[in-house]
Amino acid sequence: MSDTTGYTPPKVWTWDTESGGRFASINRPIAGATHEKELPVGDHPFQLYSLATPNGVKVTVMFEELLELGISDAEYDAWTINISEGEQFSSGFVAINPNSKIPALLDRSGDTPVRVFESGSILVHLAEKFGHFLPKDPAARTEAFNWLFWQMGSAPFLGGGFGHFYAYAPEKFEYPINRYAMEVKRQLDVLDKHLAENHFLAGEEYSIADMAVWSWYGALVRGLLYEAGEFLSVSEYTHVVRWADEIAQRPAVKRGIRVNKVWGEESTQMRERHSADDFKTPAETASAD
Repeated sequence: MSDTTGYTPPKVWTWDTESGGRFASINRPIAGATHEKELPVGDHPFQLYSLATPNGVKVTVMFEELLELGISDAEYDAWTINISEGEQFSSGFVAINPNSKIPALLDRSGDTPVRVFESGSILVHLAEKFGHFLPKDPAARTEAFNWLFWQMGSAPFLGGGFGHFYAYAPEKFEYPINRYAMEVKRQLDVLDKHLAENHFLAGEEYSIADMAVWSWYGALVRGLLYEAGEFLSVSEYTHVVRWADEIAQRPAVKRGIRVNKVWGEESTQMRERHSADDFKTPAETASAD
């Protein structure tokens, strides 16, 4: 479909609250809280407020990977923030993340609580705090940061660009879909060429870079994002597919992608997470009693 609206931008843009689209009711050009509401707080050192979107999955996977190593100090409470209902605009959430985006973390492990927002910042915070999933070798460490920040700069073209116009916009137009599809395929090619010569993004060592990139591009090539796999011919990126499938088999990843998930088959959901026991089936829980 070609663009035929002949839209001419006004001299001064004004907020049209009836602009349409799946997230029109929560998108706005101003910051700050819309209502007063405190956040729940659990017993663990880390309080995570999130949702199992690609950005949220990065952090729950990281926590589960740390716990998989036997690091009990990484225990966390995960609380669901329903972004469709505007819960990210509560006074409690805005106090932790003034940008009103998930995920947001409150680290209470020290004398003074520390707020950490932006998924990449949370990954770095946890990697440095616990000394895992960030290479010790300076060159590999820098390479991990290269790909971590590559994801931060690239994923908006995948999500807010391609994903919005392909899946969520109230009308389909050829130009934005083609423009962002081209960019996403270029990004996949960047990843594919790199992974043809590297086991993981920073080399042989699995790192926070893999967690960050996998949550978006791994989901895409595995057919779990925007139902766009066939449209983008993702199967041709064989090295990305190999990497994505391998990471998907990690036990911690299997757990992490369930946390704060409130859609899909019931067996894949977990609205809140407060202990490892939450992953047990009813039969497993009964046998332990």
